[in-house]
Amino acid sequence: MEKKGKLDPMQQQRAMDALLAEIRCGHTCAMQQPPGRRPVLQASTRSRLLIVSQAPGRKVEESGIPFDDVSGERLRDWLQIGRATFYDAERVAIVPMDFCFPGKGRSGDLPPRPACAAIWHPRLFPLLTGVQLTLAIGQYAQVGMLGDTRDATLTDTVRNWRTHLARGVLPLPHPSPRNRPWVMHNPWFEAELLPVLRQRVADVLAVPG
Repeated sequence: MEKKGKLDPMQQQRAMDALLAEIRCGHTCAMQQPPGRRPVLQASTRSRLLIVSQAPGRKVEESGIPFDDVSGERLRDWLQIGRATFYDAERVAIVPMDFCFPGKGRSGDLPPRPACAAIWHPRLFPLLTGVQLTLAIGQYAQVGMLGDTRDATLTDTVRNWRTHLARGVLPLPHPSPRNRPWVMHNPWFEAELLPVLRQRVADVLAVPG
């Protein structure tokens, strides 16, 4: 009997393409998401930077483009990369905790639905074999990517970024305009973390594919 080995790069990419098509069809999630929802993500087996976010908002769901909003503009400024690089799946994977807009609540968007990450992440992440750095954006992404190693609060988790970065995950606050007061009250974020973030991202994206 022939032994099963690791997939070669072409087989990996075919597996990724098939999985993304399955995700975008949404059959597995049909009982979990409201009718008409559109999964929004981008990924390639050659992606070098993985951005794990929370969930697309209404505007992003309508356009089908990840971070196609004010939060995206601010995130790209934090990373110091342009739209062409940001939306190049060969370099950047964007994988939310919930691929679909979860709906509106009383004080903003509803939180990501746990079923989405539980169904898809275990199948998707093993195919992201080129990732050199993972960004965990917002509390829900940090819960998903750091688990019990995260700190008691988002502020503590981001403040302890050096420890988490040593494990390959850099925690960030959400770049939403609502979080501007947080940035103002935590000046170390722009003074200490952002320069390291920008250099790490530049180094990762400069690695030959």
